[in-house]
Amino acid sequence: MTGRETSETRRLVRAIVVLIRNTTWKCGRLERLIVSYLNKKARGFGKTQIGVSDIIQNFELTGKRKNEFLDAIRRLERRNIIRILSL
Repeated sequence: MTGRETSETRRLVRAIVVLIRNTTWKCGRLERLIVSYLNKKARGFGKTQIGVSDIIQNFELTGKRKNEFLDAIRRLERRNIIRILSL
């Protein structure tokens, strides 16, 4: 890759994340941070939908850390902990 974002990454950044389960069993540190952030936002309001770009801004991620964050989001979706809704 030449440093440009792929279309899949751009699509993921514009997506919305919905917390399905509040579990972090066998998850890494970054996954636990994401799930706890989503849980804090959802507390008292039922299902909330938070944009991936909003979470990136909240965690102040850039460069390599942003890529690791997007990988963690994909892993959480594979484990059926969150659902990614593309716009």
